[in-house]
Amino acid sequence: MAVWRARKPLILASQSRIRQTLLANAGLSFEVRPAAIDERAIQNSSGLTAPGEIAARLAHDKARSVSLQVPGRYVIGADQTLACEGRLFNKPAGRAGAIEHLRALGGRTHELHAAIAIVRDGELLFEDVSVARLTMRKLSEDAIAAYLDATGDAVAASVGAYQLEGLGVHLFSRIEGDHFTILGLPLLPLLAFLRSRDLLSL
Repeated sequence: MAVWRARKPLILASQSRIRQTLLANAGLSFEVRPAAIDERAIQNSSGLTAPGEIAARLAHDKARSVSLQVPGRYVIGADQTLACEGRLFNKPAGRAGAIEHLRALGGRTHELHAAIAIVRDGELLFEDVSVARLTMRKLSEDAIAAYLDATGDAVAASVGAYQLEGLGVHLFSRIEGDHFTILGLPLLPLLAFLRSRDLLSL
């Protein structure tokens, strides 16, 4: 059942399949329009170093760039950063990058900062940054190889080289934080904002 009340659907400025699934499962009507921005260039030129601030900036820029193309529409931008002991991680470059990530994260606790921004006509209406803490098991080289053999190229699409909703769950010994934050879309604050605008029937 769709619970979206506005005449035109939301726009998601992301090609992430898991974000699309989360919105669809929540009954929201939406269209997908991935933002065409250079994330690394924006991050490098911003001067920002705090993981949450970087995620918020990128979520905002994604939503804003798309909103300028679709007047009057609510656009959702989202981004996620991973930080471990002062180091920021980006999506791994293939299998070699995934191996390096898993070696670096194994036996340590890292933080996922998931940001959302809602923009209409270039104006930021709402933003939120949520944090989750995940502790990865110490992984042997054999365990890393077996994991990557089983997951294939899919891990390169996710920061940290894992997808918790799939085989990535085997890598962890402890998880603290909201499930939706870990998946890259803090859904509860998003729904609360939409509800405050009388855009939802629930």
